[in-house]
Amino acid sequence: MTGHELLLNIAGGVALLLWATRMVRTGILRAYGHELRRVLARSTRSRARAFFMGLGIAGLLQSSTATALLTVSFAGRGLIATAAGLAIMLGADVGSTLVVQVLSFDLAWLSPAFIFIGVTGFLATTQPIWRHLGRVAIGLGLMLLSLSLIVGASEFMRESETLSTILLSLAGEPILAVLLAALVTWLAHSSVAIVLLVMSLVGAGVIAPILGFLLVLGANVGSGLVPLLLSMSHSPTARRVPLGNFLFRAIGALLAIPLVALVAPYIAAIDADPARQVANFHTGFNLVLALVCLPLVSWVSSFSERVFKEIPQTDDQPKPKYLDEAVLDQPSAALACATREVMRMAEVVDGMLSEVMEIFENNDSKLLGRISKLDDSVDELHEAIKLYLSKVSRNALDDESSAKCVELITFTTNLEHIGDIIDRNLLELAQKKIKRKLSFSAEGWEELSDMHARVVGQMQLAMSVFVSGDVHLARQLMRGKESLRELELEGSEAHLQRLRSGNVESIESSALHLDMLRDLKRISSHLTSVAYPILDAEGELRRSRLKASTESCAPYKVAQKEPTPKGQTMGAIGRTSTVAKQ
Repeated sequence: MTGHELLLNIAGGVALLLWATRMVRTGILRAYGHELRRVLARSTRSRARAFFMGLGIAGLLQSSTATALLTVSFAGRGLIATAAGLAIMLGADVGSTLVVQVLSFDLAWLSPAFIFIGVTGFLATTQPIWRHLGRVAIGLGLMLLSLSLIVGASEFMRESETLSTILLSLAGEPILAVLLAALVTWLAHSSVAIVLLVMSLVGAGVIAPILGFLLVLGANVGSGLVPLLLSMSHSPTARRVPLGNFLFRAIGALLAIPLVALVAPYIAAIDADPARQVANFHTGFNLVLALVCLPLVSWVSSFSERVFKEIPQTDDQPKPKYLDEAVLDQPSAALACATREVMRMAEVVDGMLSEVMEIFENNDSKLLGRISKLDDSVDELHEAIKLYLSKVSRNALDDESSAKCVELITFTTNLEHIGDIIDRNLLELAQKKIKRKLSFSAEGWEELSDMHARVVGQMQLAMSVFVSGDVHLARQLMRGKESLRELELEGSEAHLQRLRSGNVESIESSALHLDMLRDLKRISSHLTSVAYPILDAEGELRRSRLKASTESCAPYKVAQKEPTPKGQTMGAIGRTSTVAKQ
């Protein structure tokens, strides 16, 4: 086997192992994710209980990283204290070693059975729970198959003199070996996969057990680095647990490097099989680390809190708060999180809309600047929600979830447009009014205030329609849009009457007045869009407001060869409808 073929086989086996691990994790989360999160949230009454809960969840998910992300999610929302989160992570690191222990035995003969059972279970039923469990069985079968591929390819690595030279030089540089394994683990996002790869290389005689132990230490450091980097965009509270966990693993690995040669004979005395020695060292390291570090979680928690100090979030600069990355594999839960964030975004836009008239009334430049900054936050929330929903849509969504996803994106986009109208239009008009020291006539200001108050009412109603999906409220929202259209026409006509009468204030503020009416009407149109899918589903929308012309009706008349009855006209879709006599 040539060198590139060898590397390709190893890379393919590792890729299959990573994919299989993800299948198992996804299947478990979709089947029992809600229960796991509920149990995890209640496991913080004592360090011992948190430790064993982390151990169990990581064993089920076959990933300490997945457990870390769940813990980060709860810690970020204040549901888990930092000390309890660290105890959970110490347990999760031990739990992931149990997966390696099981897979260190020769279970390749189970691979076809798991794949057959999984595929049969997945295809034989439409029940979600059984399909998810079928996915888990397929993942387990593929994991065993991938290990067989890696072991088979590793047999040829012993014949490579170049590889032997590189690995021998690496054995003489323990720090470099640990750093290299940490980097590879970070790239793979799976310490289980890397430890199993190292175990295969040691079992095939490609590397010595001592070098395998050093690489295992690096894999443990890398497993702590992955959640730390993935949580960089989270709040300071959420980042404390990954930081503490990384410190435990990094310091533990540094202290263990000089001891590797000393403990190697004792590891070999437990089991002579080199591959089993790697698995036992991995478990032993994490058990000792847990025993030493569990009493220190409070101290490390305090240190992490000093490093990542909580920054009080003000209403002036709201950040994404409810977009939980840990539930992306569960579309229903993820869409619920997105809905909460969309409503939070709507509240920010509602605040901007409600306060904008105070700027025109009081010429308040400070309030103008604050509302303008809020639009930046609205844009940030819009991007975060859109990105989050794009990740959700990567899952296989049913029709209801897919429609909900589209509804969320549409409403979010309309909210962002409203924010832009306020920031780029209404605030610019307010700035022009302040700069030129203009004022509205008493009648004109009353008309604008009335129009604004009705739009604010439409905003509140649109939020209610979005949450409830109520058909009656949707009709009310549509009627409100028609009322605002009439109000805009009346306001424009009244303004022109004042211009004709020579009202000085109306003449000076004419452009501002008409532009404000137009922008408030545009905001109303964006708000009303939330009612369209609800009314359309009930069959209460006409296909067009355009009255059919004589030309468009001609084909129907020719086909029917009957005159249209007096008092009736052809509808837009070829049906007749009675019209009121004028």
